[in-house]
Amino acid sequence: MIPLRDNLIRKNPAVIVWTLVGLNVLIYLWDRNGGFTGPNIGFADLAMRPKEVLSALTASGDPIELAKVFTSLFLHGNLMHLVGNMLFLAAFGPAVEEAIKPPKFALYYLFWGLFAAAAHIFVNPGSDVPTVGASGAIGGVLGAYLLLFPGSRIRVVIPPFFFLPFSVTSWMLLLVWFLFQVFLPQQGVANWAHVGGFLAGMVTILVMGGRRAVLKDVPIEEDEDFDDD
Repeated sequence: MIPLRDNLIRKNPAVIVWTLVGLNVLIYLWDRNGGFTGPNIGFADLAMRPKEVLSALTASGDPIELAKVFTSLFLHGNLMHLVGNMLFLAAFGPAVEEAIKPPKFALYYLFWGLFAAAAHIFVNPGSDVPTVGASGAIGGVLGAYLLLFPGSRIRVVIPPFFFLPFSVTSWMLLLVWFLFQVFLPQQGVANWAHVGGFLAGMVTILVMGGRRAVLKDVPIEEDEDFDDD
Protein backbone atom coordinates (compact mmCIF):
# COMPACT_ATOMS: atom_id res chain seq x y z
CA MET A 1 0.00 0.00 0.00
CA ILE A 2 1.23 3.45 -0.93
CA PRO A 3 0.22 6.26 1.46
CA LEU A 4 -0.95 9.54 -0.03
CA ARG A 5 -1.93 11.66 2.96
CA ASP A 6 -3.53 11.54 6.39
CA ASN A 7 -6.67 13.15 7.78
CA LEU A 8 -4.89 15.53 10.16
CA ILE A 9 -5.23 19.28 9.81
CA ARG A 10 -2.10 21.16 10.85
CA LYS A 11 -1.70 24.85 11.59
CA ASN A 12 1.87 25.24 10.36
CA PRO A 13 3.64 24.28 7.12
CA ALA A 14 5.95 21.28 7.34
CA VAL A 15 9.13 23.23 6.54
CA ILE A 16 11.60 20.51 7.48
CA VAL A 17 9.71 17.70 5.76
CA TRP A 18 9.43 19.56 2.46
CA THR A 19 13.04 20.73 2.73
CA LEU A 20 14.09 17.09 3.12
CA VAL A 21 11.94 16.06 0.16
CA GLY A 22 13.39 18.80 -2.00
CA LEU A 23 16.95 18.04 -0.90
CA ASN A 24 16.58 14.33 -1.64
CA VAL A 25 15.15 15.02 -5.09
CA LEU A 26 17.82 17.62 -5.87
CA ILE A 27 20.65 15.29 -4.84
CA TYR A 28 19.11 12.42 -6.81
CA LEU A 29 19.02 14.53 -9.99
CA TRP A 30 22.47 15.99 -9.34
CA ASP A 31 23.80 12.46 -8.85
CA ARG A 32 22.58 11.57 -12.36
CA ASN A 33 23.47 14.78 -14.19
CA GLY A 34 19.85 15.91 -14.18
CA GLY A 35 18.29 12.63 -15.32
CA PHE A 36 15.66 10.52 -13.58
CA THR A 37 17.20 7.19 -14.56
CA GLY A 38 20.63 5.69 -14.89
CA PRO A 39 23.44 4.92 -12.44
CA ASN A 40 24.51 7.24 -9.68
CA ILE A 41 27.72 8.76 -10.98
CA GLY A 42 28.24 11.85 -8.84
CA PHE A 43 28.05 10.61 -5.27
CA ALA A 44 28.50 6.83 -5.54
CA ASP A 45 31.49 6.97 -3.18
CA LEU A 46 29.34 8.53 -0.43
CA ALA A 47 27.34 5.34 0.19
CA MET A 48 27.74 3.57 3.53
CA ARG A 49 29.49 0.19 3.70
CA PRO A 50 29.10 -1.59 7.08
CA LYS A 51 32.52 -3.22 6.95
CA GLU A 52 34.26 0.09 6.27
CA VAL A 53 32.33 1.89 9.03
CA LEU A 54 33.40 -0.72 11.57
CA SER A 55 37.00 -0.44 10.38
CA ALA A 56 36.85 3.32 10.91
CA LEU A 57 35.50 2.83 14.43
CA THR A 58 38.47 0.63 15.32
CA ALA A 59 40.94 3.22 13.96
CA SER A 60 42.16 0.83 11.27
CA GLY A 61 40.06 2.41 8.53
CA ASP A 62 39.43 5.83 7.04
CA PRO A 63 37.48 8.15 9.42
CA ILE A 64 35.61 9.57 6.43
CA GLU A 65 33.61 6.35 6.37
CA LEU A 66 31.82 7.54 9.52
CA ALA A 67 30.53 10.60 7.68
CA LYS A 68 29.07 8.33 5.01
CA VAL A 69 26.54 7.08 7.57
CA PHE A 70 24.90 10.49 7.15
CA THR A 71 25.59 11.17 3.48
CA SER A 72 24.01 7.84 2.56
CA LEU A 73 20.71 9.09 4.03
CA PHE A 74 20.32 11.44 1.07
CA LEU A 75 21.20 9.02 -1.74
CA HIS A 76 18.85 6.64 -3.56
CA GLY A 77 19.47 3.69 -5.82
CA ASN A 78 16.78 4.38 -8.41
CA LEU A 79 13.68 6.44 -9.13
CA MET A 80 11.24 4.02 -7.46
CA HIS A 81 13.40 3.98 -4.34
CA LEU A 82 13.28 7.78 -4.19
CA VAL A 83 9.56 8.10 -4.95
CA GLY A 84 8.57 5.44 -2.41
CA ASN A 85 10.58 7.05 0.36
CA MET A 86 9.38 10.56 -0.39
CA LEU A 87 5.72 9.48 -0.46
CA PHE A 88 6.03 7.97 3.01
CA LEU A 89 7.91 11.02 4.32
CA ALA A 90 5.33 13.42 2.84
CA ALA A 91 2.38 11.41 4.20
CA PHE A 92 3.60 10.85 7.77
CA GLY A 93 6.25 13.49 8.34
CA PRO A 94 4.22 16.73 8.58
CA ALA A 95 2.16 15.63 11.60
CA VAL A 96 5.26 14.38 13.44
CA GLU A 97 7.10 17.63 12.67
CA GLU A 98 4.16 19.65 13.97
CA ALA A 99 4.04 17.56 17.14
CA ILE A 100 7.71 17.65 18.13
CA LYS A 101 8.54 21.04 16.50
CA PRO A 102 10.75 21.61 13.43
CA PRO A 103 14.21 21.96 15.07
CA LYS A 104 13.79 18.79 17.11
CA PHE A 105 12.31 16.97 14.15
CA ALA A 106 15.38 17.75 12.04
CA LEU A 107 17.73 16.47 14.75
CA TYR A 108 15.65 13.38 15.48
CA TYR A 109 15.44 12.59 11.77
CA LEU A 110 19.23 12.38 11.62
CA PHE A 111 19.33 10.40 14.87
CA TRP A 112 16.79 7.90 13.53
CA GLY A 113 18.89 7.53 10.41
CA LEU A 114 22.00 6.95 12.53
CA PHE A 115 20.24 4.35 14.67
CA ALA A 116 18.88 2.65 11.57
CA ALA A 117 22.39 2.46 10.11
CA ALA A 118 23.66 1.00 13.39
CA ALA A 119 21.00 -1.70 13.26
CA HIS A 120 21.95 -2.57 9.69
CA ILE A 121 25.64 -2.72 10.59
CA PHE A 122 24.91 -4.89 13.63
CA VAL A 123 23.09 -7.43 11.48
CA ASN A 124 25.53 -7.24 8.56
CA PRO A 125 28.94 -6.37 10.10
CA GLY A 126 31.01 -7.92 7.32
CA SER A 127 29.05 -6.50 4.41
CA ASP A 128 30.89 -4.43 1.83
CA VAL A 129 27.69 -3.76 -0.13
CA PRO A 130 26.98 -0.01 -0.42
CA THR A 131 23.85 1.07 1.46
CA VAL A 132 21.87 4.17 0.53
CA GLY A 133 18.45 5.64 1.20
CA ALA A 134 16.38 7.66 3.63
CA SER A 135 14.28 4.60 4.58
CA GLY A 136 15.84 4.14 8.02
CA ALA A 137 15.28 7.75 9.05
CA ILE A 138 11.76 7.64 7.60
CA GLY A 139 11.22 4.46 9.61
CA GLY A 140 11.80 6.64 12.67
CA VAL A 141 9.10 9.01 11.43
CA LEU A 142 6.70 6.08 11.10
CA GLY A 143 7.50 4.78 14.59
CA ALA A 144 6.90 8.20 16.10
CA TYR A 145 3.67 8.60 14.12
CA LEU A 146 2.38 5.25 15.37
CA LEU A 147 2.57 6.33 19.00
CA LEU A 148 1.38 9.88 18.39
CA PHE A 149 -1.53 9.32 15.98
CA PRO A 150 -2.54 5.63 16.07
CA GLY A 151 -6.17 6.41 15.25
CA SER A 152 -5.67 8.75 12.31
CA ARG A 153 -6.87 7.81 8.84
CA ILE A 154 -4.50 7.35 5.90
CA ARG A 155 -5.53 7.57 2.25
CA VAL A 156 -3.73 4.81 0.32
CA VAL A 157 -3.62 3.13 -3.07
CA ILE A 158 -2.49 -0.33 -4.12
CA PRO A 159 -0.64 -0.56 -7.45
CA PRO A 160 -1.78 -0.85 -10.17
CA PHE A 161 -5.19 0.31 -8.96
CA PHE A 162 -4.19 3.94 -8.49
CA PHE A 163 -7.69 5.08 -9.41
CA LEU A 164 -9.22 3.29 -6.38
CA PRO A 165 -7.91 5.07 -3.27
CA PHE A 166 -9.27 4.05 0.10
CA SER A 167 -8.62 4.84 3.75
CA VAL A 168 -7.16 2.73 6.55
CA THR A 169 -6.39 3.37 10.20
CA SER A 170 -2.76 4.36 10.64
CA TRP A 171 -1.91 1.76 13.28
CA MET A 172 -3.05 -1.03 10.94
CA LEU A 173 -0.98 0.26 8.02
CA LEU A 174 2.12 0.84 10.15
CA LEU A 175 1.84 -2.51 11.91
CA VAL A 176 1.63 -4.29 8.54
CA TRP A 177 4.64 -2.28 7.32
CA PHE A 178 6.67 -3.21 10.40
CA LEU A 179 5.80 -6.91 10.28
CA PHE A 180 6.61 -6.96 6.58
CA GLN A 181 10.12 -5.69 7.36
CA VAL A 182 10.67 -8.35 10.05
CA PHE A 183 9.11 -11.44 8.50
CA LEU A 184 9.28 -10.79 4.75
CA PRO A 185 12.69 -9.22 4.14
CA GLN A 186 13.48 -8.42 0.53
CA GLN A 187 16.72 -9.18 -1.23
CA GLY A 188 18.80 -6.05 -1.60
CA VAL A 189 16.74 -4.07 0.94
CA ALA A 190 18.12 -3.00 4.33
CA ASN A 191 15.07 -4.24 6.21
CA TRP A 192 16.77 -4.19 9.61
CA ALA A 193 17.65 -0.55 9.10
CA HIS A 194 13.91 0.07 8.66
CA VAL A 195 13.18 -1.87 11.85
CA GLY A 196 15.89 -0.04 13.79
CA GLY A 197 14.67 3.35 12.68
CA PHE A 198 11.05 2.47 13.46
CA LEU A 199 11.91 1.36 17.00
CA ALA A 200 14.08 4.44 17.52
CA GLY A 201 11.13 6.64 16.56
CA MET A 202 8.90 4.91 19.09
CA VAL A 203 11.51 5.15 21.84
CA THR A 204 11.95 8.85 21.10
CA ILE A 205 8.28 9.55 21.81
CA LEU A 206 8.42 7.50 25.01
CA VAL A 207 11.51 9.36 26.20
CA MET A 208 9.75 12.66 25.48
CA GLY A 209 7.02 11.63 27.93
CA GLY A 210 4.64 9.73 25.68
CA ARG A 211 1.79 10.73 23.41
CA ARG A 212 -0.10 12.92 25.87
CA ALA A 213 2.96 14.94 26.88
CA VAL A 214 4.15 15.47 23.31
CA LEU A 215 0.74 16.49 21.96
CA LYS A 216 -0.06 18.87 24.80
CA ASP A 217 -1.00 22.23 23.24
CA VAL A 218 -0.27 20.93 19.71
CA PRO A 219 -2.86 22.42 17.29
CA ILE A 220 -3.66 19.33 15.23
CA GLU A 221 -7.26 18.43 14.35
CA GLU A 222 -8.89 15.70 12.27
CA ASP A 223 -10.63 16.46 8.99
CA GLU A 224 -14.20 15.25 9.55
CA ASP A 225 -14.87 15.14 5.78
CA PHE A 226 -11.72 13.15 4.97
CA ASP A 227 -13.49 9.98 3.87
CA ASP A 228 -15.92 11.93 1.71
CA ASP A 229 -13.45 13.78 -0.51
